[in-house]
Amino acid sequence: MVDKKIFTDSGIEIKTIYTQDDLAQAPPHPERSRRTGGDDSLPGSFPFTRGVQPDMYRGKLWTMRQYAGFSTAEESNRRYHYLLSQGVNGLSVAFDLPTQIGYDSDHPLADGEVGKVGVAIDSLEDMEILFKGIKLDEITTSMTINASGFILLAFYIALAKKQGADLKKISGTIQNDILKEYAARGTYIYPPKASMRIITDIFEWCAAEVPKWNTISISGYHIREAGSTAVQEIAFTLSNGKAYVQAALQKGLDINVFGKRLSFFFNAHNNLFEEVAKFRAARRMWAVMMKDLGATDPKAMMLRFHTQTGGSTLTAQQPYNNISRVTLQTLAAVLGGTQSLHTNGYDEALSLPTEEAAAIALRTQQIVAFESGAADTVDPLAGSYFIETLTSEVESAAWKLIEKIDAMGGSVSAIEQGFIQDEIAKSAYEYQRQIEHGEKIIVGVNKFQTEEKNTIPVFKVDEEVQTVQVEKLKALKQKRDNNKVAASLKTLHQKAVSTENLMPAVLEAVENYCTLGEIADELRKVFGEYK
Repeated sequence: MVDKKIFTDSGIEIKTIYTQDDLAQAPPHPERSRRTGGDDSLPGSFPFTRGVQPDMYRGKLWTMRQYAGFSTAEESNRRYHYLLSQGVNGLSVAFDLPTQIGYDSDHPLADGEVGKVGVAIDSLEDMEILFKGIKLDEITTSMTINASGFILLAFYIALAKKQGADLKKISGTIQNDILKEYAARGTYIYPPKASMRIITDIFEWCAAEVPKWNTISISGYHIREAGSTAVQEIAFTLSNGKAYVQAALQKGLDINVFGKRLSFFFNAHNNLFEEVAKFRAARRMWAVMMKDLGATDPKAMMLRFHTQTGGSTLTAQQPYNNISRVTLQTLAAVLGGTQSLHTNGYDEALSLPTEEAAAIALRTQQIVAFESGAADTVDPLAGSYFIETLTSEVESAAWKLIEKIDAMGGSVSAIEQGFIQDEIAKSAYEYQRQIEHGEKIIVGVNKFQTEEKNTIPVFKVDEEVQTVQVEKLKALKQKRDNNKVAASLKTLHQKAVSTENLMPAVLEAVENYCTLGEIADELRKVFGEYK
């Protein structure tokens, strides 16, 4: 009988059986040198292969987040109160497309998109409604926002100040990762150089004003959603991370200070073992990379990450199967040592998640946490011949890609040359080709199909949302002090043409109720737009 060859989506061959010999022959990682037999480092110690905390989930479980945001701030606020009542301990905010690309809800290009894929936030007034009845110093908030992330952060900080919160205790994350937008997602505003300046201004300002805030969540999630493999996901993400660190170093910032506030955002897919190996390899690689860039504080070398289960793995066919997929992906994230986790609703291939689907997704995390035993010991798959070998193979393949990017001059250059985009496109094409030729089985899609009638209720956003939002904007512009607005925007313009930090001027503008679109447009006048 001929033993058929099996490969992961990254092209790594999976052997029939693994032994001690495979560990000895696994590609060496930079910190293992000539040692064989896997990584014998301890959790909480460099290079953090086994986790960033010595006791991991025995000390504190991962933060259970549910990503939510739709329609108006009022509607989203109701969902947040529901999620908090169900045991969520961190909120994750989705914004609509106009908010993501710096347009107010009354902009012609916002027409038809207001409140659709996330909540519409045009001003500090909307942020006040979004978090009504929620104390910002008692929760952590993750905001999936990039090009306009600095404005949303200013809204959040302005609201915290109004609540009387101690800014030194405010914690959360803005995604703020513009490089993956150019490569994989597309919600950019300004050219790369201006974007990198805004990001390093955020690093510098937050270090002084909101020291517990994670100033960037360097995202592999969207790279994977665009069709990359697991190896490409960590290679491209860590390369982008390196570019942000180098930009901050050029600005004269201390790597041991801003390095502690960098976090990552990864995808969890269905191949349980490759995903666990990916998370372990990424931690080890980042520790080595940061050490090479000059970090000496172990906390500045730790790769801390949020995970979201794979949206692109969810199927519209037999949607209840997605509960099983999300459970496997949750297990991969937990066995891989995530710091926080969002689980997708089973209906997300059909619509925004209903309240019922969001509740099942949260219960999936809670069952893994409290019933599965996966959280009882640190890095439970460590020492497995298979996992240790696969971790090294994933890492070795990712370093090879990073070396190619470095040879091109780094991530910004590789994106400008189209290299990263082309690599993702090739992988996405190959994945789809395998499905269409039956080489890869997707249950309910290309095998085990059934005649289906869709009886699952879908979540619909009311078309009146846009009208409501535009009316709110009109009323705001009539009641605010428009002299203060004009003065704030003039100051912002002056700071943008200088080399001064932009964040104080942005904060002043939002406190005077300048809108998101007005602030973004003022900077468009200075920086231009990326085409």
